Amino acid sequence: MHRGVPPRRPQRYPVPGRIPLAVVVVDGDGLVSHWSTGARRLFGPAREEAVGRPALDLLPVCGALAADGEYAAYDGGPGLDAPLTGRTPYATAGRARLSGPGRERVDVLWWAYPMVGPGPERLIVLAADAARFTGTGPSGDGDESTESTENGGGVRRIAPGFALHTDFPGSDDLAGGLPEILPSMSVQEATRTVSQILELGYPVVELSRHERVPVTPDWGVARRTERAERRRAARAAAASGEPVDSADLERDLEYTAVRERLEFLNEVSGRIGSSLDLARTIQEVSAAVVPRFTDVAGTYLREQVVAGEGFPDGPPDATTLWHRVAVEHVDEPGRWDDVVPVGESMPFPEHTPFFQCMTTGDPVLVPRISERMGTAIASQFEKRDIRPLISGRSMLVVPLKARNVVLGFMILLRHAERAVFNDMDRVTGAELAARAGLVIDNARMYTYQENVAETLQDSMLPQITPKTAACDTATRYLPGTLLGRVGGDWFDSVKLPGSRVALVVGDVMGHGLNAAAMMGQLRTAVQTMAALDLPPVELLRGLDDLAQRLGENYLATCLYAVYDPIRHELALANAGHVPPVLVRAADGRSELLRLPTGAPIGVGGVPFEAVTVPVAPGDRLVMFTDGLVEVRGEDIGVGLAKLCESAAHPAASMDDACDTIIRALNTRGGRKDDVALLMARLNGVPGGSVAAWELSLTPDEAARARRLAREQLRAWGLGALAETVEQLVGEVVANAVRHARGRRAELRMVLAGSLQCEVRDEDPTLPALRAAVSSAEEGRGLRVVAALAREWGANRTADGKTVWFEVPLP
Repeated sequence: MHRGVPPRRPQRYPVPGRIPLAVVVVDGDGLVSHWSTGARRLFGPAREEAVGRPALDLLPVCGALAADGEYAAYDGGPGLDAPLTGRTPYATAGRARLSGPGRERVDVLWWAYPMVGPGPERLIVLAADAARFTGTGPSGDGDESTESTENGGGVRRIAPGFALHTDFPGSDDLAGGLPEILPSMSVQEATRTVSQILELGYPVVELSRHERVPVTPDWGVARRTERAERRRAARAAAASGEPVDSADLERDLEYTAVRERLEFLNEVSGRIGSSLDLARTIQEVSAAVVPRFTDVAGTYLREQVVAGEGFPDGPPDATTLWHRVAVEHVDEPGRWDDVVPVGESMPFPEHTPFFQCMTTGDPVLVPRISERMGTAIASQFEKRDIRPLISGRSMLVVPLKARNVVLGFMILLRHAERAVFNDMDRVTGAELAARAGLVIDNARMYTYQENVAETLQDSMLPQITPKTAACDTATRYLPGTLLGRVGGDWFDSVKLPGSRVALVVGDVMGHGLNAAAMMGQLRTAVQTMAALDLPPVELLRGLDDLAQRLGENYLATCLYAVYDPIRHELALANAGHVPPVLVRAADGRSELLRLPTGAPIGVGGVPFEAVTVPVAPGDRLVMFTDGLVEVRGEDIGVGLAKLCESAAHPAASMDDACDTIIRALNTRGGRKDDVALLMARLNGVPGGSVAAWELSLTPDEAARARRLAREQLRAWGLGALAETVEQLVGEVVANAVRHARGRRAELRMVLAGSLQCEVRDEDPTLPALRAAVSSAEEGRGLRVVAALAREWGANRTADGKTVWFEVPLP
């Protein structure tokens, strides 16, 4: 500003100048390789004339290009037409006045950016008409000309420059608009180009020494109102007799329509697919098209997709059930809900446009639904009259496809007063449905994999009886990640003779389906060997041998415990697992049991040791996998201490106690492993509820055993069971007398929730049910036992076998 002119107050946040920009790309040889429509309008030559010509012949980029085409240095100089910056590879800017035959002089502002990166060198030039800022053009933002004077002839300075992208809020508009005006290129190349331009600085216009306006591209994308204005202007020009270039107008309108649809598809693509939840994805797809593209959108999916099953088999037909999963509309609330409720399933006959869409996989366009077609469609809705909702409306049915298979379709309806669907809408709808189909298929596959994972995991984890004579149990399983609900952690409870129970927790190394399959094999082996009543050490040794035979990748940790409620003791053996926690009922104190660590299952060649721990009725045993207490970057001792503290808290039930532990430890960040938790309250059996007698295997011992059982039942007040129990005891003892090799046996009766009777002898041969013919004297005893007892079984022991049965209490 000149002396005598009071300086204007600087604008802290000037309004961005939105003007059309010409975009030109110059290659390393100084030749034009890209010439935008804006360049044609600003400089004159068409694209066919400009591409391949030297840039110096077409562009006023003084200082950015040398005569030989190489990018040159320019020191800058005074004057309005001089570049404002220094040497390349820095960005340069300038101003020039162009004139030519048959055209007025054009005042041009330009900005040149040398691009650095892989590939040939190039220069990107942005140019604009300075009249947009000086007020001399039809769309000027300024109010003064560059030639005007203020208070004594001062010239207002209007010159191009650069500003860092943090200087003005208008940089956001530029960053968002640059990809649209740059030449067609790959995503990576476009991203690199935009980042370089923004790093070098974005265009600004210096209106004075105090005011700088950021220039953001306004590519002139016509909206619906602009299209209508163009049509009105063309009609007005034709009415006044002025010449109208109808071809150019139609090209502009067509370009605008295509641009609008691409913007719409990009917007829809950004709004859908934010979740892998199938229901939410369907809702996003429906809401994205209403009301911008259609007034009503109904979505139908095949039964297998909704049920979360596998990929639909075979093409659909007239018997295929389609589930209505969403209805989005702009009508008054409730108008569609009663007639076409969400959740309804129905087939579509062959004569309908819906059947044509789902069998051909192509969109079907019905410009107007006639009364006849409306009646035919309404016949599918039984007693509900849908004709008032669809008659006279324009309809477009688009398939939702993935991998060339129709997963569903969308019925799109427009009100009668709205423009009907046309061929361009059909193309847009097909592209929309293709994108929506992929998103829905991704959600479908995720839902299917989730169902498979949950089914597999549920089949692997046992259904443990919460209350038994020996103990009460509660369990928890938590997946390590939300995307994979299967893993190698497991727990189990196996009922043993003598009211005993085996408790086991294991952890296969690894995650996913392989670990789950390995876990299933090891768990089955544990159940089989536990049923043989093997001691803990022998069971772990057998499991280790099995893992080595299955393969070298079979590695797992395992903790196996046998609780004897009559002797009030725990026998435990450990194979590389974290030790359990025992909570004493007497004082509520919790302790981490010290056990020999042992080697993991599958290592081989390492002995296992067993430890016997005395317990009291009411004590709680907490067995778990390391995922509960181990957090990355933290010592495992911290988690174990936290577990001991939370396990000691009093709780109203076993489930509440488990929840307390999970809340205390699962809230810590960094947990990535699966969690298996098994808690058992050791109830014990009082001494007065156990009776045992030694028997000699002579023929008269069966009668003695029946008499002893009858007397003991009367002493316990269970005389109502005497007849049944006498019969069962007599059959089991008689079987031992007849078939067992040995001299001694033992009869034991235990009253703990039910009546359990056992006969132990010294013969390891297990009895089996046999088919008895009418003339045979044998083979009926065990059939009587199986018919009268609630449960029965036979197990080998270290010195023979045990045959047992259980009778419910009256």
